[in-house]
Amino acid sequence: MKRSFPFLALFAAGFVGAQSTAPLTPGDGTLGPPAKNWVLPLFTDKEGFRAMTIRGSEAQAVGAKRIEITNLNITAFIGDATARVDAVLLAPSAHFFPDDKRAAGEKNVRFIRDEMEVTGERWTFSQTEKRVLIDSNVRVILHAQLPAILK
Repeated sequence: MKRSFPFLALFAAGFVGAQSTAPLTPGDGTLGPPAKNWVLPLFTDKEGFRAMTIRGSEAQAVGAKRIEITNLNITAFIGDATARVDAVLLAPSAHFFPDDKRAAGEKNVRFIRDEMEVTGERWTFSQTEKRVLIDSNVRVILHAQLPAILK
């Protein structure tokens, strides 16, 4: 079963816990105040398995294709029935582009997987490409043995 949702429907779904009484009115370009404790679950197109959960302490739509998020937490899943976590990305602020399943930011980022942890600044995360690019002040911590690396 293919699940396809327009941007505003996805954004509105995140307003469930929002402390806002202003209605979403996409016709006049105003979307009301920022959503508090915002959560957006995304699912795989074919099977409907959990693909990502994006959270933020505050989220605000900017235009029709971008969400500004404070205290971003992206949990990326393997995308199968096990719902196993593949990676977690944490950032104090970010831009999220739901149509592309992509996030980006200028400030610090922390990317965590079982075998490594990476921190840095000026970054981009793409769930579609399963790729994280970090441009500066990069620090990598490996949680795996590398027995022959010093030989």
